[in-house]
Amino acid sequence: MNPLERYIRYLRAERGYSSHTIRAYQRDVEAFAAYLAAGPSALVDPASIRIALEQTPPDIEQFRGVDRNVIRSFLAHIQTTGDSLRTAARKLASLRSFFGYLCREGLLERDPAAEVRGPRLGRTLPEALTIPEVTALVEAPDLSSPLGIRDRAILETLYSTGTRAAELTGLRIEDVDLAHRAARVLGKRRKERVVPLGGPAIEALRAYLDIRGQLGNPAHRVLFVNERGGPLTTRSLQRIVARYARQALTRRVTVTPHTLRHTFATHMLDAGADLRIVQELLGHESLSSTQIYTHVSIERLREAYQAAHPHA
Repeated sequence: MNPLERYIRYLRAERGYSSHTIRAYQRDVEAFAAYLAAGPSALVDPASIRIALEQTPPDIEQFRGVDRNVIRSFLAHIQTTGDSLRTAARKLASLRSFFGYLCREGLLERDPAAEVRGPRLGRTLPEALTIPEVTALVEAPDLSSPLGIRDRAILETLYSTGTRAAELTGLRIEDVDLAHRAARVLGKRRKERVVPLGGPAIEALRAYLDIRGQLGNPAHRVLFVNERGGPLTTRSLQRIVARYARQALTRRVTVTPHTLRHTFATHMLDAGADLRIVQELLGHESLSSTQIYTHVSIERLREAYQAAHPHA
């Protein structure tokens, strides 16, 4: 088993990362290994990376020859091909994780990625919808059809709980306790948390559970299903949210399930919720991940001040 395969097994078995996160780390490290094997030409497209890895499978000697200048050259090439600074920063984070693992396992004596300073990123504020926009969005589905009833339940649950897309599609029927107005969510690194369900979400979920069997007569326990009865995927969830956003919103804005998560957090803080409570509801390990929403709220206060104060 080569070092990359051992690393992926470690992420899955010991770190408990989701399949989506593992694929992201794997793609980044594979791109770097292909760069070591064949140079910049290997990064033209995924097929080129695959060919480079087949011709020169990753081995520990290949990584022992890496120093900080090699990593810097790789990141510089990534940026010259049109990728953003944020993409380069993500790839560096993947390499730091990979080389850190090799050092802990005793396969390397020195971590070259730790010596590389990441690109300086401007902090971007997450997009948040206004309360009228959220109302228009969740009321957009046609409740005369089973799919419309399902979609209303999806939108209400996303906004009511602030869950991630993968968390929502992973919900099972027994995870939702309508009597106690709460749901059990399996978050990143398989950490469980309980999130409250608001009144509109409870009502929408009850209506959906009444007609769930009409969508392909599903035999499994996954809560949200597609029109054929199979489990709803995160890609399908993204399409559902985007479609209703185009239908319901007057301004041109990209809306994803994560937009509703941002909106949930922003509206909670705008209404005076404690930052640590919002951290717990979002499932953030670090408070710094939640603090960006305070910047959103402050920016909204600043805009209101500029619009309303005579001497602003």
